[in-house]
Amino acid sequence: MKRTGSIYLIDTNIIVDLFANDESLRHQLSVKKVVIPSVVVGELYFGAYASARQKLRLRELSEFIANYGVVYVDEETALFYGQIKAQLKASGTPIPENDVWISALALQHNFIIATRDHHFDKPKKVKVVYW
Repeated sequence: MKRTGSIYLIDTNIIVDLFANDESLRHQLSVKKVVIPSVVVGELYFGAYASARQKLRLRELSEFIANYGVVYVDEETALFYGQIKAQLKASGTPIPENDVWISALALQHNFIIATRDHHFDKPKKVKVVYW
């Protein structure tokens, strides 16, 4: 299902910095419609399980996810992934694998990626904002 409007797909670094008490991000999340890519949820669970404060991090993550929708990868996402990955390879501008999936979700649903990583500028047609 295609969605329109200003819905923001939030990258891992946004959530990590939010958990580190970045107040500017807290404000952004309070005034914007945001969703979390399932790929980011996986990255965050990895960070929580690798943390010395595992129980706290898992609880924080669970509470955070409960407040926002999660967008999942499906077969249509895979089509966008293939297109983006081929474009990046042809241009010689690779980006991290999970970020190709995040870009694919953004294109599939017409979301804007909210991030602090500038390599999201490399996939064509992906809309990006830097918070």
